[in-house]
Amino acid sequence: MARPGLTGVLLVGGASSRFGSPKALAELEGETLAERAWRTLGEACDERFAVGKAADRLDLPFALVDDGTEIRAALAGVIAGLRAARHEVAVFLPVDVPFASAELLRSLGAACREAAVTESGPLPAALAREALPVLERRLASNELRLGDMLAELDTALVGADPGQLVNVNHPADLAAIRR
Repeated sequence: MARPGLTGVLLVGGASSRFGSPKALAELEGETLAERAWRTLGEACDERFAVGKAADRLDLPFALVDDGTEIRAALAGVIAGLRAARHEVAVFLPVDVPFASAELLRSLGAACREAAVTESGPLPAALAREALPVLERRLASNELRLGDMLAELDTALVGADPGQLVNVNHPADLAAIRR
């Protein structure tokens, strides 16, 4: 049986308030976090695009799909990504998780029922288009936490090396990784 197509969505939004500047443009090993994640999505997925706020005017080397809302929450980007995806399942990679592998993203996509996350969830994750009504209702009700919505979805857990899930929230996190 042929493998179903997989859409990759790079989440570049977020205020980066703890980081102090756009995380997407921070550099690690000669490339920005955005370029690094974009490359990984290209290795894992049949199509890929980035979602964020066009108003942020980030200088990215690829096009950005605007999430269409003033709300700053990953949930808004996930909804925009699922709406724009050509395939029934999409994997979502936040720009601040620089060590997630293409293999991990493919594993999330393959395990997805309505959702698939690692034990540390909620991102990176895979979500099926059929989860959209739950996500849209939660956004409309201002229930923005992705972790909370997983309880409403048929969610698979995927094992992952914790090193792949390192999150860059502060400049000190990036400095520690560089060392």
